[in-house]
Amino acid sequence: MPAPPGSAGSGGTVAQLSFDELGTPLREVTFVVLDLETTGGSSANDSITEIGAVKVRGGEVLGELATLVDPGTGVPPGVVALTGITTAMVTGAPRLAHVLPTLLEFMGGAVLVAHNAPFDAGFLRAACERHDRRWPRPPQLCTARLARAVLSRAEAPSVRLGALARLFGTATQPTHRALADARATVEVLHRLLERVGNLGVQSLEELLALARGASAHRPPEQVRRRRTLARDVPSAAGVYLFRGARDEVLYVGTSGDLRRRVRSYFTAAERRRRMRDMVSLAERVDTIVCAHALEAGVRELRLIAAHRPRYNRRSRNPGRAWWVVPTDEAFPRLSVVTTPRAPALGPFGSRRGATEAVETLLDALPLRSCTQRIPARSPAASPCVLHELGRCRAPCAGLQSVEEYAPGVHALQGLVAGADDAPLRRLADRVEALAARERFEAAAAGRDRLAALATALARAQQLAALAALPEVVGARPDGHGGWELAVVRHGRLAAADVARRGTPPMPVVESLRATARTILPADGPLAGASAEEVNLVRRWLTTGGTRLVHSEPSWAEPARGAAAWEGWARRARQAPLGSPSEITLG
Repeated sequence: MPAPPGSAGSGGTVAQLSFDELGTPLREVTFVVLDLETTGGSSANDSITEIGAVKVRGGEVLGELATLVDPGTGVPPGVVALTGITTAMVTGAPRLAHVLPTLLEFMGGAVLVAHNAPFDAGFLRAACERHDRRWPRPPQLCTARLARAVLSRAEAPSVRLGALARLFGTATQPTHRALADARATVEVLHRLLERVGNLGVQSLEELLALARGASAHRPPEQVRRRRTLARDVPSAAGVYLFRGARDEVLYVGTSGDLRRRVRSYFTAAERRRRMRDMVSLAERVDTIVCAHALEAGVRELRLIAAHRPRYNRRSRNPGRAWWVVPTDEAFPRLSVVTTPRAPALGPFGSRRGATEAVETLLDALPLRSCTQRIPARSPAASPCVLHELGRCRAPCAGLQSVEEYAPGVHALQGLVAGADDAPLRRLADRVEALAARERFEAAAAGRDRLAALATALARAQQLAALAALPEVVGARPDGHGGWELAVVRHGRLAAADVARRGTPPMPVVESLRATARTILPADGPLAGASAEEVNLVRRWLTTGGTRLVHSEPSWAEPARGAAAWEGWARRARQAPLGSPSEITLG
């Protein structure tokens, strides 16, 4: 097949991106174009009667495979009328169990192409299951979807195979026989591939992305003309920044391969209108090569917070989080704030989530819910209705002293710190009591609120435990025999590097520690770090086979913390209404 052509913009020829810069070159891809005839449309109940397959690469036919298949049953009259394949024709033909290994070998290492590919792939996958064969899960390309993405509706009102064959004037016309239809599909595929170069698609990855799209679009000419902005982008992990005419940052992103990711914005594979608008305004692309994905993720968070780029959705409120804290007064109450001090429960992504946590805490702790400021001495307000209901001891009216009120505050501090989960156990007992009385709706509501509170507490305690540590060093296998290394101080990334395969990692670790950024802890539950960064760092340290090389002091989380409730909370979120066991979960 011909190589996709480059495109020219105003003022001269735009340099075409080389194939090795974008992924698997289309001219090097092997396609197996397949067509099946069957006894019906259900892969679960119907059988294959004929197989036709053509293997092509670079526009040349490498081989063909065609055979009738005995389905072990009669061919329905409607299928006979459509395909001309009769029961007599397939009787004595090879059974699918004998044909399937040959077909799978013929398909090996190739991209599976079919007109309405889900239909053909579905029959082959079902056949593999029935005959104890492993389905190889090849990349799939549907020429019907590709045609709809490439051709306008005015040019191709229908993308049926027959309509496309007539549109392109193919030498082989489809006849509802497998090999003829496969040959016609090959010609249609080649004609479509001649078109995709004009959309900036030059690799297999971009072609598959284009075909997966739901509707056609062509990248605006001003977007395609800006391909040269990506000319010098390196093929490495890191962060990229699109900048506008006034050098303002329009968008920040990360990728394990900066070159491939940035250049995808200038092709038809990029289907988001917001991103196409952004690219049309871009005048420059800056990149920051990073040691590994953690460093790239952290840099992305920091750059978004610093620049607040208009096309990053998360930049609208970078780092914005809500916390629940006790007020600083004689009779503390729970308050929702954005600038926390210890002890603090959070972070919450919304004020509503924090407010719901307050409501749940008030069910478990003897704290007041009113917002008035109560003096430590001689309060003289009138008790409210909550006092009459037995839900408040009315410190506002002098009926409860500071000393008598203090245990509730201490219980809150112990709960947030992970020293005592008694308030959670009280809430769980209440849920069980409601369920035992068959008040399932109330029990389910209480269960869900408790699960949300336990999840929030666990996250707060885990993040706070990491942010309290002066230094943690982690090493994660890089998948190539080396190690990704990170020095974390007070929950923030202080240094990152890689010890390549064959390089002793410990000298690299010691050098990294010696040159890592000094981070002084600030006030607050996360020592001044952003919750997003601490969460990202913690996830890296606790997943992917990361090993703890050094921790000062030892990294520990509270033994009576809410993490012990995470399994309960997970089951609670999945449990339906209906019976006491489903409500209480044991």
